[in-house]
Amino acid sequence: PVEDALSYLDQVKLQFGNQPQVYNDFLDIMKEFKSQSIDTPGVISRVSQLFKGHPDLIMGFNTFLPPGYKIEVQTNDLVNVTTPGQIHHITPHGISQGAYQIIKCRNNQPVEFNHAINYVNKIKNRFQGQPDIYKAFLEILHTYQKEQRNAKEAGGNYTPALTEQEVYAQVARLFKNQEDLLSEFGQFLPDANSSVVSRVSRALLQCTLTRTYFKYSINKKPKLLNLKDSSVAEASKHGVGTESLFFEKVRKALRSAEAYDNFLRCLVIFNQEVISRAELVQLVLPFLGKFPELFNWFKNFLGYREMSQIESYPKERATEGIAMEIDYASCKRLGSSYRALPKSYQQPKCTGRTPLCKEVLNDTWVSFPSWSEDSTFVSSKKTQYEEHIYRCEDERFELDVVLETNLATIRVLETVQRKLSRMSAEEQAKFRLDNTLGGSSEVVHRKAIQRIYGDKAPDIIDGLKKNPAVSVPIVLKRLKTKEEEWREAQRGFNKIWREQNEKYYLKSLDHQGINFKQNDTKVLRSKSLLNEIESIYDERQEQASEENATPPTGPHLTLAYEDSQILEDAAALIIHHVKRQTSIQKEDKYKIKQIIYHFIPDMLFSHRGELSDVEEEEEEEEMDLEEGASKKHNGVPGSRSPSKSKLLFSNTAAQKLRGCDDGYNLFYVNNNWYIFLRLHQTLCSRLLRLYEQAERQIEEEVRERDWEKEVLGLKKEKNDNPAIQLRLKEPMDIEVEDYYSAFLEMVKNLLDGNMEASQYEDSLREMFTIHAYIAFTMDKVIQSIVRQLQHIVSDEICVQVTELYLAESANGASGGTMSTQSSRSSAEAIYQRKAEQLMSDENCFKVMFLRNRGQVQLTVELLDTEEENSDEPMEAERWSDYVGRYLNPDSTTPELREHLAQKPVFLPRNLRRIRKYQKGREQLDKEACEGGKKSLEKEKMECMFKLNSYKMVYVFKSEDYMYRRTALLRAHQVFTRVSTRLHKRFQAWVEAWVKEHVTRDMSAETNKWLMGEGRDGLLPCTTTRQPEVLHFMNINKYRVKYGTPNKTP
Repeated sequence: PVEDALSYLDQVKLQFGNQPQVYNDFLDIMKEFKSQSIDTPGVISRVSQLFKGHPDLIMGFNTFLPPGYKIEVQTNDLVNVTTPGQIHHITPHGISQGAYQIIKCRNNQPVEFNHAINYVNKIKNRFQGQPDIYKAFLEILHTYQKEQRNAKEAGGNYTPALTEQEVYAQVARLFKNQEDLLSEFGQFLPDANSSVVSRVSRALLQCTLTRTYFKYSINKKPKLLNLKDSSVAEASKHGVGTESLFFEKVRKALRSAEAYDNFLRCLVIFNQEVISRAELVQLVLPFLGKFPELFNWFKNFLGYREMSQIESYPKERATEGIAMEIDYASCKRLGSSYRALPKSYQQPKCTGRTPLCKEVLNDTWVSFPSWSEDSTFVSSKKTQYEEHIYRCEDERFELDVVLETNLATIRVLETVQRKLSRMSAEEQAKFRLDNTLGGSSEVVHRKAIQRIYGDKAPDIIDGLKKNPAVSVPIVLKRLKTKEEEWREAQRGFNKIWREQNEKYYLKSLDHQGINFKQNDTKVLRSKSLLNEIESIYDERQEQASEENATPPTGPHLTLAYEDSQILEDAAALIIHHVKRQTSIQKEDKYKIKQIIYHFIPDMLFSHRGELSDVEEEEEEEEMDLEEGASKKHNGVPGSRSPSKSKLLFSNTAAQKLRGCDDGYNLFYVNNNWYIFLRLHQTLCSRLLRLYEQAERQIEEEVRERDWEKEVLGLKKEKNDNPAIQLRLKEPMDIEVEDYYSAFLEMVKNLLDGNMEASQYEDSLREMFTIHAYIAFTMDKVIQSIVRQLQHIVSDEICVQVTELYLAESANGASGGTMSTQSSRSSAEAIYQRKAEQLMSDENCFKVMFLRNRGQVQLTVELLDTEEENSDEPMEAERWSDYVGRYLNPDSTTPELREHLAQKPVFLPRNLRRIRKYQKGREQLDKEACEGGKKSLEKEKMECMFKLNSYKMVYVFKSEDYMYRRTALLRAHQVFTRVSTRLHKRFQAWVEAWVKEHVTRDMSAETNKWLMGEGRDGLLPCTTTRQPEVLHFMNINKYRVKYGTPNKTP
């Protein structure tokens, strides 16, 4: 029982709590045993070795053993194993000799089903690399079983071509050099009984079919493996009284629970379509053959007819040859999903094929799918709109099949009727139809008649075959009546299907739009944008802490602005929505317009927008109408407040860098500014994507029109689109060239509430197809931008951030060219420190707008402001003064110099030496300047402080060097001595080598060759030697002068 098995597993887990590997090994053994990778004696041996020293666990394993097997443990750790054939022993060192001896059948009892399964598995594993042997073994058994069945049906008038002795001989030839397999096969043939080979073939066929079922069910539905839990109670849930009574009778008749389980296995593999109806009858024959009443009821319930009764119908599937036992894993492959049938496979009969069918239809490749458990591929789920389209198509296809099948049968019967009309009465009485009913297919017309007449179809078909003169006109009239009814129904369905296709066609293609709106709303929330950069910051900090290193500096986010012209479209949409916000004051609206039209273009190195008077007048008129006459200033309509006429960004450093191709703008911002910049970049990138898509569609449209005009000589109309012709969508009133401008107008209408969101999305899908989803949330993005702009111009901190930028921009700390960035490092550091102090209660972001070779990028870095910052002005001023004096070498005060002169911090002897050296150094520099030589003075080292961490960093390409005093003079003095000593050492080594390896003759020949003497066949030359002194050494310099060669006649 299941409870006993679970209890045993708990005991194993408790016993080996400190050794989890033992428990895992036991589970692996049970998995292999369940998958039949190892047999019963093998699993007993492995479990006994695994649980050595724990007899209670070994004895408890009897729960999992099949009937006939038993384990007993003696006091000396010797394990006795009782099997259906013998008793053998397992020692503590392993299984004893004879543990795998052949299990003899007692009293010539039938072959055990489990034994047959183990034997077939052993054969398959043994010849895993030679699948042909395994196939040949199965063919021998199938052939023998077919011969026995034919002999039984012939009733003694048929002599089988394959006897038991021939079977054994063929298997012996097949299993040559495999004595263990042959001897084990021999146990299925005791005393050469006439029915033994039939039993073994039946048992082996049954176990191979069951193994096929196991493999199928493992891949499909693993829960069906536990067939032992099947009971009559469960069977009765799915059947009525008669079927339940049948199963009850079978269970009582078989008496054995194992036999009843095997009977149920046969039914399950038939339900899984692993075997056919005829094969099922052959499989249950050993179970129900002794009970004719049950067997006949089962065959009638199954709808099984003998061969003589079913000759008029085609076979459902091939049951001969090796159709059931093809090892597709060893067949020829085509990709990962198809296998070629072996050449020995007998193709099933298929009537009604034309030469074209034989030419184009596939009879070789079969589908060999890989299950989802074996693949990492994740298929996308169909949307509800795709399901509607699929359903319409399926319904249309099914109705078409019904109509075409009925129409084909009408044509055939009309031909028969015309043929009958030309016959005499006697000829009509003798005329008969075959299984094809006068056509070419045995199946199509039979299905058409079955669909109309239902259960009476066999009688109708029999009447058509035996008396066509009477039955054909009646059936033909009924078929034509149904044809008219179904055609009328099809016309009604076509209207429904057309409406559904028009409604769901574009939505079914948009596989991203459904989830995009929901996900994008979450992504663009202020909290999500802040969490994104904070998570990147935390990852850097954690990585640095793990490596015990300083956290790296640099931007956490890099965003691109690819097209500056898109800024104008984005600004127009934002200002359009700002104008219609009654909650924003008139002055704040003017400040927002300056940010959008002046500040943002300046930072992005683009041209400013115009704050035209027309816009101002329109805005004031709108505001006056909204606020009423009571809001007019001093009773004068349209009077402008002084603060409104002031331009905030009239003269900034960013405005001057517009034409610079290698510049940057620096801006330290808070949370609101950061969120606004992120949303603004998102808006621009999405507008650019739709603009580019519109351009691509224009190019495709122009290319298609030109091709049709040049090649086909046709002019394409606007509504010639296939989708419009098929009535899948309505024609558009907008030209392709106007898609982008129409899109901008639709966004404005959506913001104003003049267009529904569903209408907006459908219009975008019609224009931009599957690329339109990116603009579904455009109104939400613009509304979020306007909210952030309202905070920027009204919140105190945001206003101070903007004022700080303007103040530091006047000091040259807000950007410039990249080549001169080092000169502004001090001012930028002060700007950063002031920004951190201003935004001490929230995040501080370092935003840089970079332009390089025409490409504009926005980089964002979240600064670390967790260190304590002094809020006292005096402390900040003193620290700033200290850093400035430390970095400036010429800022030593006279008081400090006087103090150092009175109380020096150096030893007097060192002071005397350094003063003496300074005097000599000044003299050398003076002489060097007068002589035109370079001074030894190098660029001095420069350093900077990081204000947030107080760490000193050195400036790139600045350096100092130190050397010992008078080192250069001493080097000149010792150079001659050192060079001479090294040369003498090398010369002594050369002379020693020459003395040992070079003879006098060799030396003389070398000198002659060097001087150009006595060398025939070479160009005439004159060699001169001139002694010189180089680097205190005497050397010989050779010079060769070539003459003119003599010309031979």
